[in-house]
Amino acid sequence: MTESVPNLFFKFLKFGLVGFSGLLLDFGVTYIAKEKLRWNKYIANSLGFLLASGSNYYLNRVWTFHSLDPEIGWQFSKFLFVAVVGLLLNNLIVYLLTDRARLNFYIAKFGAIVLVFFWNFSVNYIYTFTR
Repeated sequence: MTESVPNLFFKFLKFGLVGFSGLLLDFGVTYIAKEKLRWNKYIANSLGFLLASGSNYYLNRVWTFHSLDPEIGWQFSKFLFVAVVGLLLNNLIVYLLTDRARLNFYIAKFGAIVLVFFWNFSVNYIYTFTR
């Protein structure tokens, strides 16, 4: 995919804004599930991450990448694949930072989100939203 640096940077920023909305959704759902419903932290983390992923797919398809790909089901499947790999990375990072490095859960979760953000943008740009 040949694209100017300013266009790529603008997509990166839009992806970041969409990601920030997903971060708010992710943290909100995770907090409710973990603190109020007393679910396991990994289940709560996964639920927040997956709900945010669904929201992020729609917003990125329409706003960030302006995708007109008629194969929405296939494209969403690719996005979910990237998200599931991201989820595995996210949980691994949360595990390493909480259980091994003994960091606060929410600090670890924030760090995991930042690292997985770069994975998600790169792979979705190259794989999911290309046609």
